[in-house]
Amino acid sequence: MDVNFRLQPINGEIVIVEDEPLLRELMREILSEVGAQCVAFSTADDALVHMLTSDTQCALIIADHGLPGQVQGAEMVELVRGRWPETPSVITSGWAESFIGLPPGTHFLAKPWTLEELVMAVANLLQPGVPPTETSVDTPKQ
Repeated sequence: MDVNFRLQPINGEIVIVEDEPLLRELMREILSEVGAQCVAFSTADDALVHMLTSDTQCALIIADHGLPGQVQGAEMVELVRGRWPETPSVITSGWAESFIGLPPGTHFLAKPWTLEELVMAVANLLQPGVPPTETSVDTPKQ
């Protein structure tokens, strides 16, 4: 996977919640590649337990809305905001955002999204107004 830019350093980890294993790993890998520390879970239940017991601050939540377990993506965001109100969030879904009932201030990323859309959503929430740093690729001079 080749990404052309990097994020500025992020204080804390990105919590990814996605029940599809390949998509979950892709999200974790691409965000790690652009400089983010990530942890990934298949259920919101597991992610919430991690957040409540971890010493590491959560910088951002990215959650699929339709998840197995007791808690859906939008519900997880509301629970997290109740305890950590400043935590930004992204909900991803193939469903229309109007059917989900997104919590206020939550960014919606419609599936299927591109890798660039994912990275830009993260950059815009964590570093508004700061464009990701372009990584230079040496090209021969003519």
